[in-house]
Amino acid sequence: MAEQDFEATVKEALEMFRPQLQADGGDMEFVKIDDEKRVHLRLTGSCGSCPMATMTLKMGIERYLKDACPEVSEVVQVQ
Repeated sequence: MAEQDFEATVKEALEMFRPQLQADGGDMEFVKIDDEKRVHLRLTGSCGSCPMATMTLKMGIERYLKDACPEVSEVVQVQ
């Protein structure tokens, strides 16, 4: 998959997940995809300060993103 297509697919999948975060007063900001296919995100709003943010990132966003884009190796939180 071309790099531009991969990024577009990742961003599309993130947009599909976004309403789940927004329903709880949070959101996420796409930062980048690195050479190891790790997706870097910044959690914002109530998600940015939530003690469960790591669980949301790994068990929610990462799992969803890997289902939509199997090439994704990991989702990493950026502060």
